[in-house]
Amino acid sequence: MSASETQQATETRFAKATGLLALGNITSRILGLLREIVITNLFGASAVASALRVAILIPKSAFDLLIAGHVNGAIIPVLSEIYAKQGKADLWRLVSALLNIVVILMSILVIGLQFGAPLVVQIFGGGYSPEIQAIAVDLLRITSPALIFMAIFAIVSAALYALHVFTYPAFATTVFNASIVIVAVLFTPPPVMTMRWIDGLPTWIIARPDNGITVIAFGWLTGAIAQLLLQSPGLWRNQARYHFNFKHHALKKIGWLYLPVMFSLIMDTLIIRPFSYNLASRTGDSSINYMELATTLMQFPQGLVATAISVAILPTLSRHAALIVDKRNFADDNNRAFVNALGLGLRLTFALIIPACIGLFVLGTPIIALLFEHGAFLPTDTEMTSIVLHVYLIGLPFAAVDILLVYAFYARQDTLTPALIGLFCLVVYMIVSLVLESRFGLLSLMVADSAKHILHAGISAILLAPKLGGLGNQRLVETLIKTGIAAGIMGIVGAVSLPLLTNWIGTDGFVRETLLLAVSGGLSVGVFVFLAWLLRLEELSWLIQKIRSRG
Repeated sequence: MSASETQQATETRFAKATGLLALGNITSRILGLLREIVITNLFGASAVASALRVAILIPKSAFDLLIAGHVNGAIIPVLSEIYAKQGKADLWRLVSALLNIVVILMSILVIGLQFGAPLVVQIFGGGYSPEIQAIAVDLLRITSPALIFMAIFAIVSAALYALHVFTYPAFATTVFNASIVIVAVLFTPPPVMTMRWIDGLPTWIIARPDNGITVIAFGWLTGAIAQLLLQSPGLWRNQARYHFNFKHHALKKIGWLYLPVMFSLIMDTLIIRPFSYNLASRTGDSSINYMELATTLMQFPQGLVATAISVAILPTLSRHAALIVDKRNFADDNNRAFVNALGLGLRLTFALIIPACIGLFVLGTPIIALLFEHGAFLPTDTEMTSIVLHVYLIGLPFAAVDILLVYAFYARQDTLTPALIGLFCLVVYMIVSLVLESRFGLLSLMVADSAKHILHAGISAILLAPKLGGLGNQRLVETLIKTGIAAGIMGIVGAVSLPLLTNWIGTDGFVRETLLLAVSGGLSVGVFVFLAWLLRLEELSWLIQKIRSRG
């Protein structure tokens, strides 16, 4: 196969992977939203539902800190290097060593959580009554074994990504959320009527038994097992072989790559999150809710574009980086291939994230009204959530680019530089938040978050470009200008049409909101697609062509 044919095959694989990951991301988030709707409908905002949150938060936090946060930074780049240099057989030996070590460590942690559940629950939910804490303890003993299956899944999915197998990992979270929904709907006991004295009067209350919440905990465990089982066809088709060994020469490299990422995660988990939530709580009783809802909406384009593109391109970047003989030789074929792949990823990110941001900026308010403005969620809450979302969106394009740049560092097996940049930007984030709090209140956190992403992306680009011999030949400015023109006109059309359609569509409630979004959103997308074609924005047509091709 010639170099040109190899490049075309790589691009096709990247495009298809991006499409798969984007589709998996959107189905996962939709089912995640459905999962929350089901749990809320079954148990509302009851104390037992809060106990479930604690029982899920504890193993999830442990998994994110110990395993999930290191897959992209440490595991996939090293597995990709082993596959590129030593082949598939040696890759499975390394995977086996990782699995053996991780399973033992997670088993020890699970045993610790089984015996220490009362103490751990006291730390996370000490403000609850003893009865609710007892329920949380029981639930934690059900959810904590999921750690073992989640850890195995993380290692196995990293191996499949290194082998450029994306289908099964892409839909793992979808299966995870679907399992919880199915178990909850099928096995949660029916509600019962109980009489309680309220304001001195006997009142019949329809509620589900408190022990019914254990069904959701078992659903969480079932989901962890289901997403692991989903990977079985991918393992079978790639001749996966298990070896009972605990040693491999690449384990040390993974460990060294692991440490800086671990430090960043600890900073985020133990310092930044408590800082942000504490500051938000001081700006109003509903501030955290506004922040969470806006973040949930912003994660849709971030997952569809930034995460999908970055995860899809990471194995390719890692493979090219591993084969570079002399990193100072910018004319090296693999170095050029690395730069071309990164440039393609950046152009595709520009072409997708900018219109997504502008579209969400224009349509954010009706989207929030459609999804959340029901019951106790008032129009004033919609307005405040919309303002928070708008300020967040300023930093989203930079965050999308930054993820790709960070993954480029990871592919070159450099986790220290992104960690140091991240540490500096987190300090800036805290300073900006504190300085602006008295003037902007809750919005100081959104301004600081946007500033953090802008600064992080800028520093990453400045430090990465010299290592690659520059990115001047990648047509980044051209793509940025074309996308900006098309997306800007799209935004103007959406902003002008929205109030006109609001007056024209007279039906109130859900039907009105749905029609408003469908017509205005469809018109805006149509305008952008037409202008992208008129301006010859090649990245969009390239993506569609590659996804549809059989290559």
